[in-house]
Amino acid sequence: MWRSYSVLAVLTGCVYTVLGYSNGKVSVACGDMVPQHGYEPSQDPPPYIVTVDKSTFSPGDNITVSLQVASPYPTFFKGFLLEAWDAGKLDFPAIGVFILTDPDESQLLQCAHTQGSGVSHRRSTRKTHVQAVWKSPKNPPQRVQFLVTVVHGYKVYWVRIAGPVVSLRGATAVPSTAVPAQTTSSTALSTPFSSVGCGHTKSCLRDPVDCCPESDPKCFFLSFITDQEGRSVMFELSGPAEGYMSFALSLDKWMGNDDIYLCVNDGGTVTVSAAYASGRTHPELATEEALWGQAWRLADGIIQCRFQRNIFLPRLENRFNLNQSYFLFLAHGRYHQGLIHRHDRQPLISTNQKMITGRPENLRGSRSPLLIKFHGVLMLTAWMWTVSTAVVIARHYKHMWPDTTLLGQRLWFQLHRAMMLLAVILTGVAFTLPFIYRRGWSKRAGSHPYVGCTVMALSVIQPIMAVLRPAPESPRRILFSWMHFTAGSVGQILAVVCVFLGAAQQALLLPSPWSPAVLIGWLLWIILTDLLLLTLSYRLSSRGNGNSDDKENILSAQLERRQHGEISKAKKMVLMVFLSGNTGFLTAFIKDIVSL
Repeated sequence: MWRSYSVLAVLTGCVYTVLGYSNGKVSVACGDMVPQHGYEPSQDPPPYIVTVDKSTFSPGDNITVSLQVASPYPTFFKGFLLEAWDAGKLDFPAIGVFILTDPDESQLLQCAHTQGSGVSHRRSTRKTHVQAVWKSPKNPPQRVQFLVTVVHGYKVYWVRIAGPVVSLRGATAVPSTAVPAQTTSSTALSTPFSSVGCGHTKSCLRDPVDCCPESDPKCFFLSFITDQEGRSVMFELSGPAEGYMSFALSLDKWMGNDDIYLCVNDGGTVTVSAAYASGRTHPELATEEALWGQAWRLADGIIQCRFQRNIFLPRLENRFNLNQSYFLFLAHGRYHQGLIHRHDRQPLISTNQKMITGRPENLRGSRSPLLIKFHGVLMLTAWMWTVSTAVVIARHYKHMWPDTTLLGQRLWFQLHRAMMLLAVILTGVAFTLPFIYRRGWSKRAGSHPYVGCTVMALSVIQPIMAVLRPAPESPRRILFSWMHFTAGSVGQILAVVCVFLGAAQQALLLPSPWSPAVLIGWLLWIILTDLLLLTLSYRLSSRGNGNSDDKENILSAQLERRQHGEISKAKKMVLMVFLSGNTGFLTAFIKDIVSL
């Protein structure tokens, strides 16, 4: 009996040491912020971020503090403990008090001797975002840092995740825990950057995919890695450029209101600087120096630079915190007489947002927006395949199936009409996509949009003319035929011009000289097919027209049927080869567009 009580007492003691506190009453953990779960905290980069609504404060001010899941991570958390600390004395008790914004999910704790100096969960439901308001004390320290412990599961949790540091207005002293000031002088690199460690020890964004900057002279390369103390991030940037290489941190896939970093070839040396773009304008160089550990290299037309910056820069308004998720832009361009010109190509934009201090990844990106890719694919499908096929059928295959009808109309006519209507629909959809993407008219696309608008107008006019066409016996039928032929031919020629111009647009820059060469090959393919069918029809018709009266009398019905069979067989073979070639050209372009 006593033995049973002893075992029960031991088990009760064990349960106490791993108490989970699912109700959030964790005041006992306020000091070190470590949950009493009996397991070691996770060493992986936390998939959570802490943000504030202001970077400076005065005594008595309110600051809204948010804890949320970083956007690339489809996860949640069940528990948390949030406190505010003196950034210069992180071993002192928490300061200030919190005000709840969601009492159903959070509650106030008494940490040390101050009621409300901590916030925790009220229940262990799955959460992706919580918020509270911190009120500064009357005599605050010069800098305050928010720390949070987050519990994903009983065995998986992160302790004292570093949040933003906010500064007292007018403060000048630097806290003892801050990263020491670093030298801003730059040094020359003796060796190029390496892709070794990409996806394992550092995150990398590259174009072409998985290229190596140490061996590929056409490789655009960006890498970044957080230091072991979790205070700063080192960036490496490389690429072939005449004037500058740059990358930007952006909250969306639109340039503007971005945190930008430039490596500029300034007369044989590389200057590294930060900048900020307010809207779609030239970047404004930062007046305060926030970068350190700078190094650079110039060789064979390739610009390379390396620098570090602190994760938090609370005193600099336009510098983003690096513990949040951003889209990454990688661009290059010309630099002349102190002026940074617009990028030469469409920037490489990461496919997804990336938390800079998150786990190492091999990132993927594209230089062509998805809407513009769809625009190119639809236009090429409409004019490279559908329209060209419909024109060939109407021009050379009217008498191919004289007795075959479809829905009361001759087969060639139904095929021609269906393909042209499909082309109009595809052209109309494709026509709207650039306007949706640009949110208006593009001023940098040259003559391409003007020619495209003309093609769109002719595409709409053609079916309207077809609906209003006179009867076959009407004397106006010949006028309609010429107008229909002229509008169609002009539209097809302008569409070809538009395709050539579109292939050279920044938003859909197909490789040169491959792209123009394939387009010329496609044009020659259509011209040769048309000449072959014309020659074949002429030879076969002249064979019948050249017969004398005597020969006409001798010519039997069997010979006529054999000649008609030869014509049909030859034309069917040419049509099949033509369709196969058109499909091959279209597939090659679509494959190349998808890979951009």
